[in-house]
Amino acid sequence: MSERHGILETIFDTLAPVHSDGHKFVGAGALAALLFFVLWPPLGWILAGITAWIVYFFRDPARVTPMRDGLVIAAADGKISSIDKVRPPPELALGSQERVRISTFLSVFDVHIQRAPVSGRIVRSIYIPGAFLNAALDKASEENERRAIVIEMPGGGEIGVVQIAGLVARRIVTFSREGDSLAAGQRYGLIRFGSRVDVFLPPGAQPLVSVGQRAIAGETVFADLKSAEPEREARMA
Repeated sequence: MSERHGILETIFDTLAPVHSDGHKFVGAGALAALLFFVLWPPLGWILAGITAWIVYFFRDPARVTPMRDGLVIAAADGKISSIDKVRPPPELALGSQERVRISTFLSVFDVHIQRAPVSGRIVRSIYIPGAFLNAALDKASEENERRAIVIEMPGGGEIGVVQIAGLVARRIVTFSREGDSLAAGQRYGLIRFGSRVDVFLPPGAQPLVSVGQRAIAGETVFADLKSAEPEREARMA
């Protein structure tokens, strides 16, 4: 009995709830599938498969966020596509001093819920309309549709986070607004169907992740603002 319970527990642990933003899409897909199961079953099966993928896309798994003061946590699931020192985009109003920008590329198979990288208050939230270039391109951070927020940390200092639409992504959704307070790891938005998220560290902060690494929103530590540890070196094996 205990072994059977363990197997069932393992199965249920792999299932994640669907975020509320996806309920309408799942409902529409399920309704269309049921209708075509009556009218033309082959198309009904295709629509049922699409509905199952929508359920998978909008999954919203629980995450275990490290809570030590000074940690900057990944804002998005996906592959770290670049780590550069750049001037923050003008909309963030973070000044002209270069900061480390960590870019995470989300494929259509990644969890698309974004989480706050630090605890603090949203002091700026700006929507910028734009193009829908490949989000992996560097110029996407300046030309694509995006939503930029700046989080002011309790002890001072600001973190910039930018949700960037991509070739397939056509909708950036935010659950928080300017003036709201966020806890590290708290859900604050999502991007529908493939995209990119940039995190701008405070000046002088060193990244503790590497290009090519997989990031898990709310769990992967991007930086430690209270540590003098240098930028990490890594190799792909």
